[in-house]
Amino acid sequence: MDTAYPWPPDQAFWTGTFPDHTTGRTTPFLFKGIIPAAAAGPDDVLGGFEAIRRAHAASTGIKAHARVYVGEERRDDLLPQALTAPSWDGGVGAFVPWMQDLAAAERFSLVINNLETVSPALAAGLGTFLKSVIDGWGLPLGGAEQVAFAGNYSGTAFGIHEGYEDAFLVHLGPNAKNFYCWPAEQYEKLTGGKQPTYGDYRALLEEAEHFLLEPGDALFLPRRVFHVGTQDTFSVSVAMPLYTYPYAQLLQSRIIPDVLAELAGDGPDDPLNEPSAMADTAAGPGSVTDRLAGVGRELLTVAADRVRGAAREHAEQRWATLLSNGGWELVEGDLARQEAADAFDPPQVAPGAEITLIAPYQVTTLNGGDDTQHVLLRGHQTGIALDVAALDRDTITALNDGAAITLPDSPELLAAVRALGATGGLHLTPRPADREDTEK
Repeated sequence: MDTAYPWPPDQAFWTGTFPDHTTGRTTPFLFKGIIPAAAAGPDDVLGGFEAIRRAHAASTGIKAHARVYVGEERRDDLLPQALTAPSWDGGVGAFVPWMQDLAAAERFSLVINNLETVSPALAAGLGTFLKSVIDGWGLPLGGAEQVAFAGNYSGTAFGIHEGYEDAFLVHLGPNAKNFYCWPAEQYEKLTGGKQPTYGDYRALLEEAEHFLLEPGDALFLPRRVFHVGTQDTFSVSVAMPLYTYPYAQLLQSRIIPDVLAELAGDGPDDPLNEPSAMADTAAGPGSVTDRLAGVGRELLTVAADRVRGAAREHAEQRWATLLSNGGWELVEGDLARQEAADAFDPPQVAPGAEITLIAPYQVTTLNGGDDTQHVLLRGHQTGIALDVAALDRDTITALNDGAAITLPDSPELLAAVRALGATGGLHLTPRPADREDTEK
């Protein structure tokens, strides 16, 4: 489908076209044909599901997981069959009857979370779109996720429900999907509340804003908009929620506890670890209350002075980690990361070998103090400590620009590349002589 939008979307799109069409990023809008077929397709989603099945067969713990629905009923009893049955033979055309046989139903839906961790193709293809979001709009501090919806369901299994994050719904086809949206105020007036609506909601559809999603389209769904999808034939969509955590949540869960932990005293000789005095039973708990409150005020006063430094350290770490992971949220059990790390062969890192970054991941750095830096790639926390001279800024820039680097005879750089291979973010092409030996 021809599109009026550049690929990837440029700065002018995010600063002009996007806010103009979405009323300052507050209302839904369907961007027709903005995602090229080469960036993402239905078979990429099915490939991700096959990776989940492969991990299940190997008893490998992974973050990505699938759910099966028949109508609006979640059928966990069908999932073991979907994970262990002999594979379908072919693409979408073979997958649909395969799922219908497993579900013993004409209509079904398959939902996959953290698809980016099992589909390198989608991590890279939709990662191009996510990078343009970050460059043009901003970085979501929680990263982004891919959630696939595949099926021929008459309505989204979650019913009409509210979205809590800004998101893009990328439609991959092969068939079209109907999508309906309601602003929160309108939905509350129609239903009397914010609870999801299940079952027969045809009357509500007549009051909704309707969008017809076709392959290559991307629907912007602002937070707090109620929505539901319906379709008569099989299709696949991938939602990309942008996780923007509240600042208070970050402070409460990570930053303030770290500051207070530093102030809690270190060992029995620290004055803060002096045992509490025997409490006077005649005075009651009042004296204990006063002492606790006094110490608490002292600690919080000192903590307040240290919050900025702790916040800066946390923000820099989070920023570098997210960018190194292509903007995708960092999760444990990233199957594609582990498989890429396993495929990296350190002994083949030698002069004449060639390295490139696996898209969409980037090399970022944090100052480690003295002459060291922590190098992050593909969200590998807390980074790999390297000598500053081992991986210079020009090499990092070239890698991040997509260049292939032929390795020189530099022991420091070769050692750095071997260490970075553990992140799963590097592709290594052996030098020609090594390739010949491998072929033999």
